[in-house]
Amino acid sequence: MRPACLRCATLRPVAGIRTVTFADGARVPALGLGTWKMGERPEARRAEVDALVHGFDLGLALVDTAEMYAEGGAEEVVARALAGRRDRVFVVSKVYPHNAGRRSAVAACERSLARLAIDRIDLYLLHWRGRIPLAETVRRDGKIARWGVSNLDVDDLDELAGVPQGAACAADQVLFHLGERGIERGVLPRCRAWPMPVIAYSPFDEGRLLDHPDLVRIAREAGTTAATLALAWVIAHDDVIAIPKAARRAHVDAIRAAADLAITPDLSAALDRAFPPPRKRTPLAML
Repeated sequence: MRPACLRCATLRPVAGIRTVTFADGARVPALGLGTWKMGERPEARRAEVDALVHGFDLGLALVDTAEMYAEGGAEEVVARALAGRRDRVFVVSKVYPHNAGRRSAVAACERSLARLAIDRIDLYLLHWRGRIPLAETVRRDGKIARWGVSNLDVDDLDELAGVPQGAACAADQVLFHLGERGIERGVLPRCRAWPMPVIAYSPFDEGRLLDHPDLVRIAREAGTTAATLALAWVIAHDDVIAIPKAARRAHVDAIRAAADLAITPDLSAALDRAFPPPRKRTPLAML
């Protein structure tokens, strides 16, 4: 891959938000914003854009989207939020597996760039593995700063490491939350050895985790909310970036609070009792 201009690759740190460093030295917040299911309803777009802008202003300066989300609609929402703020935000997007060939990936990237109204994607991911060989998938042009993968398990990563340019993979985006800790025995240590960050999607298990009685109880005893505690636990892991979705300002404020919550040994032990870590490696979970 021939990297694009890396201006703004290292974002200005915001007090209270830990940063994660890519292999090329770029630093990003460990806490960003996801856009899954954004852009699907025109009447919701104003609130979605407003939530993203609010998050960027609070230092949640990494946004994750994909051509799959609302078939490009989420990228258009991101474009509106980025207006006048491009240099302050690290942009991640993803390509469909069936668009991941040499020529089709370039065309897909161009379409994403047009919808995002930017001239460079900071991190471009293969959304999940399809039929196109990894050796072909990793070849990109100069309109992305770095490339990575999503939903690849350890065996897939080992295969990727063996193909030409495969070692340049910058990140793996996978499912990770208190109720789904399988990567702790597989993908997470493999990525640390690479080295590359893990991007944790759906840290609230699409909202289901937030009603878990043990999480609600532990959060109440800690003087916080279930959402803030669940997210703080995810980003307490070194080299992990979380990308929760927030479609309203109130959600963004709860997300930002997670950066200020310390996971103490006692709190960690309580969460481990309620959500036991895996004892052995299991296949990578996906949504």
